[in-house]
Amino acid sequence: AHANRGAVLQELRRLDEAIAAYDRAIELKPDFAGAKFNKALALLLDGRFDEGWPLYECRVVQGMLSLPKPAWLGGKEIRGRTVLLHSEQGLGDTLQFCRYAALVKEMQARVILRVPSPLVGFVSTLQGVDAVVSESDALPEFDEHCPLLSLPLAFRTRLDTIPAPSPYLSSRADRRQFWSRRLGAANGLRVGLAWSGNWNSISGYNRFLSVSDLTAHLPEGPTYVGLQKEVRPIDLEALANSQVLFLGDEIRDFEDTAALCDLLDLVITVDTSLAHVSGALARPTWVLLSKVPDWRWMLDRPDSPWYPTARLYRQSVMGRWDSVLEQVAEDLTRLAEEKGPR
Repeated sequence: AHANRGAVLQELRRLDEAIAAYDRAIELKPDFAGAKFNKALALLLDGRFDEGWPLYECRVVQGMLSLPKPAWLGGKEIRGRTVLLHSEQGLGDTLQFCRYAALVKEMQARVILRVPSPLVGFVSTLQGVDAVVSESDALPEFDEHCPLLSLPLAFRTRLDTIPAPSPYLSSRADRRQFWSRRLGAANGLRVGLAWSGNWNSISGYNRFLSVSDLTAHLPEGPTYVGLQKEVRPIDLEALANSQVLFLGDEIRDFEDTAALCDLLDLVITVDTSLAHVSGALARPTWVLLSKVPDWRWMLDRPDSPWYPTARLYRQSVMGRWDSVLEQVAEDLTRLAEEKGPR
C-alpha cells in the first residue's frame, strides 16, 4: 500500500513524498525490490544520481538475464579481459547507454556488445566496440559482463560527468543516398515527425498524441516527413488527409531511420526510440514530453545532458498537449523563416 501510494505521488510530481512512501514500504519489508526500484526511478528523475544508481540495481532482482560469468560494476581491473555489454530493456535504452562502451574500451578491455537484432547494423557504427552481436545469436566467449544500464553506476556518473559525445552513432552513406533520391530536392525546412510510442506498454498512454492534433498545429511551409513505423488505426485517415509525407513500410530498419534523420533539418518526436536515434546522431531534436516523463528526461529543464542537440517540450497539465504543440508551432514558424527557401 505504501509503495502504491508512492507511485501515485510520483505521478503527481510530489517526489519527496513519494520517496518517503517508498522508504516506509522498505522499512516494513526490507527485501521489497519493487519499492526500491521505484524509489530509484524517483531519485533519477530528480537528478539525484549518486543515490539513484546503486538503488537502480534492484531491477536485477526483478528479473535479469542469467549469465555464467561474473558481473563487472567498476572498481576492478579489466585490462586484457573480454567484457560483454548487453541490452536489458527497450531499444531506446540500448541506444542511449551504448555510449559507455567507449569508456570500457579505454580501460583496455576487449568489448563485445550484445543488442536486439534490429539494432545490430546501426549500433555497429559505435566507436570502442570490438564486436556487435545479436541477442538471437549464441553467447560469445567473455570474462565479465555488465548490463548497459549498470554502466552509469560502474562509472559513478553524475549530472556533470554524463558522457555525451556528439555524435556517437552514424548513418550509412548508401542509405543516405537512397533516401536522398526518395525525398527529392529540398525546398525549405525538412522536418521528421513521430507522434506515438508503444501504446501497448505500461507508460504508452502518456507517450502519444493524435495525428489530427499534431497536424493541426503544424505551420505551412516546411516539408514534413513521417518517421513513424506503426500507425494506430484511429490515425490512418487523418494521416492520409494531412500534409505529411508518410513513408510507412518503406522504412525497413534503424539504418533507414538514421539515414533519414541525417537528411532532415529537424526531428520532432514524442518519447520513443526515434529521440535516441536522432540524439545519438547529434541531429536537432525536439522531444515532446508528458508532465511526469520517464526518469531520463528529468523535470523542468528544457535541455538534456544526455543529448546536447535535444530541446525538451513539456506538458504543463497532465495529459494535455495543447500548450506543447502551440510552443512547437511558434518555434517551428520562427525556424522556418530563418531557414528560408532553398
